[in-house]
Amino acid sequence: MEMGARSIRVSAAFVKIADTLVGDYDVLELLHTLVEESVDLLDAAAAGLMLAGADGNLQVLASTSEESQLVEALQQESGAGPCVDCYVTGLPVTVRDIAGTGDRWAQFKNAATAQGFRSVHAFPMRVRGQTIGAMNLFRTETGELSEEAIAVGQALADVSTISILQKRTASESAVVNQQLQDALNSRILIEQAKGMIAQIDNIDTNEAFQRLRSHARSTNQNLRDTAEAVLNRSLKV
Repeated sequence: MEMGARSIRVSAAFVKIADTLVGDYDVLELLHTLVEESVDLLDAAAAGLMLAGADGNLQVLASTSEESQLVEALQQESGAGPCVDCYVTGLPVTVRDIAGTGDRWAQFKNAATAQGFRSVHAFPMRVRGQTIGAMNLFRTETGELSEEAIAVGQALADVSTISILQKRTASESAVVNQQLQDALNSRILIEQAKGMIAQIDNIDTNEAFQRLRSHARSTNQNLRDTAEAVLNRSLKV
């Protein structure tokens, strides 16, 4: 990609993320925008993102595909993998060849390679020493991201983290924890609504989620309210 074209697309990505931050913005919409823009800009096949709840445990909140969600969920359940290490240390983790990691993250390795992923880069979601989660970028070839791609990916993650924690101070940590917990609870409802739509209309869950999200956007509702309406059978998307 030419430098000028990349610069334009990077700027557009930051504008798109900023556009989600209006009024009482939807944290889940922000996170889905982050993973989608990161995949589009950084030559990745898929992305997944985990945030820590009030109890400090990581949970999957956003992914660009069922394949990446499956691998992220495995890390969540096993408590091991590059995304987990990235969160614990607050530092980026690069794995240029997943198949060559030996027994370091055996379950992650098996799950990731089974889904066709060959390399991964994990970006910490952090600001001022506080790490709230991590984002994984999965690729279908071995090797590392370029320095430019790493810088852009970390900047996108940093801006999103600041947005989540905006105007919060250490004395307001309970408010921050509640905000993240609300997002985690919303994710459960959204997964249930995805499953219902997929089953009723005989489509895959990726398409079901896109329908759910498109309706939320077109009606200016948040994802949680739209999912609840689907589950209550007062809405068909």
